[in-house]
Amino acid sequence: MITINEKSYIKRLIAILIIIGAYSCSDDDSGGFVEESEEEEEETIDEESDFDGPTYDDDYTSIASWENRSSWNLANVHDPSITKDGDYFYMYQTDASYGNAHEGNGHFPYRRSSNLVDWDFQGMVFSEVPSWIKDSLNSMRSNMDPPLPAIENPTYGFWAPEIAEVDGKYRFYYSVVVTNPIVGNDDSASWTERAFIGLAETDDLASNNWEDKGMVVSSISDGLETYTRTGSGDWSGYFKYNAIDPSFIKAANGDHWLIYGSWHSGIAAVKVDPSTGKPYQLSSLEDYGTRVAGRGSVDQNRWQALEGPEIIYNEETGFYYLFLAYDELSVAYNTRVARSENIEGPYFGIDGGNVTNGAEAFPVLTHPYQFDNHPGWVGIAHCTVFKDEDTGKWFYSSQGRLPEGVEGINASNAVMMGQIREIYWTEEGWPVVAPERYAAVPEEKIVKEDLIGTWEQITLQYQYRTMQTSVDVILNEDNTLGGAISGSWSFNEDAQILSINGNSFILDNAWDWEASPRKTTMTYAGIANNGYSVWGKKSR
Repeated sequence: MITINEKSYIKRLIAILIIIGAYSCSDDDSGGFVEESEEEEEETIDEESDFDGPTYDDDYTSIASWENRSSWNLANVHDPSITKDGDYFYMYQTDASYGNAHEGNGHFPYRRSSNLVDWDFQGMVFSEVPSWIKDSLNSMRSNMDPPLPAIENPTYGFWAPEIAEVDGKYRFYYSVVVTNPIVGNDDSASWTERAFIGLAETDDLASNNWEDKGMVVSSISDGLETYTRTGSGDWSGYFKYNAIDPSFIKAANGDHWLIYGSWHSGIAAVKVDPSTGKPYQLSSLEDYGTRVAGRGSVDQNRWQALEGPEIIYNEETGFYYLFLAYDELSVAYNTRVARSENIEGPYFGIDGGNVTNGAEAFPVLTHPYQFDNHPGWVGIAHCTVFKDEDTGKWFYSSQGRLPEGVEGINASNAVMMGQIREIYWTEEGWPVVAPERYAAVPEEKIVKEDLIGTWEQITLQYQYRTMQTSVDVILNEDNTLGGAISGSWSFNEDAQILSINGNSFILDNAWDWEASPRKTTMTYAGIANNGYSVWGKKSR
């Protein structure tokens, strides 16, 4: 997400602050991406069900403007955070929209839903910038060595909030980055200014009445580098911890923690006072937290290329799970996970790598991908992970972006669709994200006869800025495999587990978002023996 320097700020401008272009949507219900033969149409009709699933377009550019916000549903979503209050799920997000449709209308958009499928846009959390940010910024500038003059009109970015229910109250942790350079007017000669994490509270999300509690933490330097850069190629990282991307968790022992950070040095975890939601003190560098994840050692690489931390605790497995966003957000973004028995780590990947010490986190849970009949999705990371206590299901939510250069769509990579996917848990206690977006498809028991046919399979093998495409896998009636894979398959009907060449996959009913018209289908998901996530969708 944001890092406090020129490189990341420019990325944000390129990825988000684009000029909206004219585009006429197709009338079909798959976003105008599918061209079917007559034979394919016949197959689709034969497989229609009575389930009435989502039909809104993935290309929402024709309704992207502020005036059409009541029709957005999950259009114009970036860096979502979700919690439940009463009968509704509430989603809060970064200030980001196609063509900057949100500008001038407040900060931190939010929407709500009763079913996680249909979402109603509600408005903005703040109507203006909290005044404490400018005051805190200039107080810190006056105390720098040498002292720096006040910035009279700071420029801001409003990024990646966190909504959390805490003992009957709702805490809203929010990120505000000041994008002015620390010294001078040239980002190539100076780091851009710091970021702040603030806090607001309410008893009732429906009211949207918030009491602002001010600063929680700010970006902090450890003194290893000055705020003057050596040049435009200096990306070693001025800040120790970058105060963005907050995530809250109440640990199993009752302690309250804030997880935050991006790119500079790594991810921090700091214990906060349950009564205030803030650190107990901020008098020394250690008070800002301890590093729980990185990408390479700090000594060799202060530019970590990871962000968007989220920690959850699964009582059934006894592990804390740290979800991380890797790489740049417009295309390469991908989600990783590591786990630990202790909230402060160390966190280990499925391959045994120590992520706290800088090892690459595996498995990869989301990655740029493409099923047939659709341009595919990229930029799928910076997730929120939550459990619906009413159903016991876990969910993953982030934005997805259309790829660059989709024909007929101006700045297609700036189309940001909110995506919600179910999380499954393997027998070994690792999370797997569903191949298709959640649509509340009725749960029906799958039998062997349902599985026979052709499936599209994608292996989420990490490749920077490269989309993983599907191959056809045929499950034959005699339990042999055809298509791109040879070998055999088997099925445990009681457990609803499909085994392909010794790899176990979790089956589920799903909504085929790529079909035209959309229809119900089946998917499988799991982690192969090589440690990579695998997605499958039955196509015929």
